Amino acid sequence: MTSRAEWLRTILLATSLAFTFTGPVLADGTASPDKTPAEFKVTDFLLDNGMEVVVIPDHRAPIVTHMVWYKIGSADEPPGKSGIAHFFEHLMFKATTNHAAGEFDRAVSDIGGSNNAFTSYDYTAFHETVAPSALEQMMGFEADRMRNLILTDDVIKTERDVILEERRSRIDNNPQAVLDEEVDATLWQNQPYRIPVIGWMQEMEQLNRTDATAFYDKYYRPNNAVLIVAGDVEPETVKALAEKTYGKVARGPDLPPRIRPVEPEQNTKRTVTLTDARVSVPSFSTQWVVPSYHTAKPGEAEALDLLAEILGGGNRSRLYQALVVQQGIASNAGAYFQGTMHDDTNFTVYGAPRGDAKLADVEAAVDAEVARIATSGVTPDELEKAKDRYIRSMVFARDKQDSMAEIYGSTLATGGNVQDVQQWPDRIRKVTADEVKAVAARYLVLARSTSGYLLPQQQAGN
Repeated sequence: MTSRAEWLRTILLATSLAFTFTGPVLADGTASPDKTPAEFKVTDFLLDNGMEVVVIPDHRAPIVTHMVWYKIGSADEPPGKSGIAHFFEHLMFKATTNHAAGEFDRAVSDIGGSNNAFTSYDYTAFHETVAPSALEQMMGFEADRMRNLILTDDVIKTERDVILEERRSRIDNNPQAVLDEEVDATLWQNQPYRIPVIGWMQEMEQLNRTDATAFYDKYYRPNNAVLIVAGDVEPETVKALAEKTYGKVARGPDLPPRIRPVEPEQNTKRTVTLTDARVSVPSFSTQWVVPSYHTAKPGEAEALDLLAEILGGGNRSRLYQALVVQQGIASNAGAYFQGTMHDDTNFTVYGAPRGDAKLADVEAAVDAEVARIATSGVTPDELEKAKDRYIRSMVFARDKQDSMAEIYGSTLATGGNVQDVQQWPDRIRKVTADEVKAVAARYLVLARSTSGYLLPQQQAGN
């Protein structure tokens, strides 16, 4: 299964891409008149059992990406049951009443396809990339395991051992991952994003069949799922196949709104430091709690996206140019905004020194660039160039079906809709320099930040 860290690196590169060729979709599922070629029209409809379906046609190659997104992630877990969402992602690959364990994977492999799954804070997703002729078969497998898993104590114990080892290898043996967990637990004082997606070890060890069955029965229902199909398909064909497969799965009880604990007012600067003999180059990150696309006021999330691009979005950004190119004190420096979240999210800046430069010097230089934007703003020229980079990247993202499917899926699974995706370029174009300056001044305040420091062992006590 894909780890959250691996998925996050992918989705951060893909986020907010690839929509200039998609046309608006009306409430009844029909596309509105525009200049979008018919073969690129995105279609959105509901099955009778409440499952939402989005079709993204792309006929340039005879392949199709099929994804099922469940609106359940680690932030929805019951107290004391951390890791159950990720654990259940693993269990979904076990036997059902209709298929033996491993049969699904073998079927995908036999036709030269690929499949995997991932869990994040707000959703769990399962995906396959296959030839269009295999789409009905993939739908049949996914619809089957949505309700027909066979969960025994032996299955639970075996797979629980797997996720415990996954935590040891990917988190406990990785200093950066350990620090990331501690920073999250410090940044978030009340919101469940403070709990790692994979779970805390002592709680993972106690997960059992009763926990798994209750979780399955509550969340793995068609009316809590979104189907995304991208590739060499026609909407009418997908609809017919979806009704034939997923449409036979009974609707589950309506779930209450996803209302989670919210953050109190943050008014302190906090730091987390980890020293480890395996670390050779020190590094730091500073994070702030900021609104996401789902919680922001109109225009704020778009301004935060452009702020991250201007400040540290690549080798043309202020941080890279100032610290890496001009001053030569950093081996890397950047910023990112994780906007596609159900609740408030985080804005991050980071850096690491180069040569004889000190980490403190890199951090001071990063802080100075943040403060410069908060006080003096950005120029119209760099804002327009940042917008152009974003809009151009949208075109190129259509070359990856999985990126398109991930963007639509993550948006719909966190409270957005198809129109939010398709109107995003226009909203980005409307952001002003004053709005970028305003979000920097409002949210990127050092006195309300959380910083993490990863240091070599010899620097302990410095």
